Amino acid sequence: MCGHLMARGYAMTVYNRTRAKAQPLIDRGATWADSPRAVAERSDVTFTMVGFPQDVREVYFGDDGVLAGAKPGSAVVDMTTTQPSLAREIEAAARDKGVVALDAPVSGGDVGARNATLSIMVGGDEATFRALMPLFEAMGKNIVYQGPAGSGQHTKMCNQIVIAGTMIGVCEALLYGYKAGLKLETMLQSISGGAAGCWTLDNLAPRIVRRNFDPGFFVRHFIKDMGIALDEAQRMQLSLPGLALVHQLYVAVQAQGHGHLGTHALMLALEQMSNITR
Repeated sequence: MCGHLMARGYAMTVYNRTRAKAQPLIDRGATWADSPRAVAERSDVTFTMVGFPQDVREVYFGDDGVLAGAKPGSAVVDMTTTQPSLAREIEAAARDKGVVALDAPVSGGDVGARNATLSIMVGGDEATFRALMPLFEAMGKNIVYQGPAGSGQHTKMCNQIVIAGTMIGVCEALLYGYKAGLKLETMLQSISGGAAGCWTLDNLAPRIVRRNFDPGFFVRHFIKDMGIALDEAQRMQLSLPGLALVHQLYVAVQAQGHGHLGTHALMLALEQMSNITR
């Protein structure tokens, strides 16, 4: 995502907890900074994307965090999938410093990030969203303003709820096809062109068939996202039994030692439940 911004000619200052992961960007001309604070001190717009809510909190509110270095008049954009309440907390703290904060989680996985085709859902100040649109357009294709702070995160929860239900459907279809003796590639060719067609079927089902469970998005991160959605649902007195079921199945995947695999590794837990070994 940073590389796409560089390709558009933007000067980039970068930080990663593991410097080696930023080296390809440094080799392309990005400037290294030793902390999130140092990035913000040198930037008009600071983008962040980390793993868990506690990481977001540290990156923004720590002594060497973004808000310690952000300049009045600058903007900060958190693209992590995190709690809507945390997005609102960041927005309020940033506003007190004369800084504008947006929450802008994404969907599209590794394929979308590489191809600059991410779906980006944005909450916060609408005028700032409009001003930053050229930056978002460098990283994504479907870029939609959702409303005030936290709205982007709420929209991402809707996205993850759909993905959870879709993933179990895709995996169960593949299990059924396998036990029925179908050639799975041929079966997918038929159903992907009909009403069942979806991104998961096109992009992840073939990986499952090939037994390639490398992550586009980690199981452990998806468990985090579903947990946030379930917590928000409980706060709103909303029952989401389908999401709760899939969440528990993913907890089983992680318990089996597969937390660092991709979300399509749900298949491994379902295979074990049906005593299928492949």
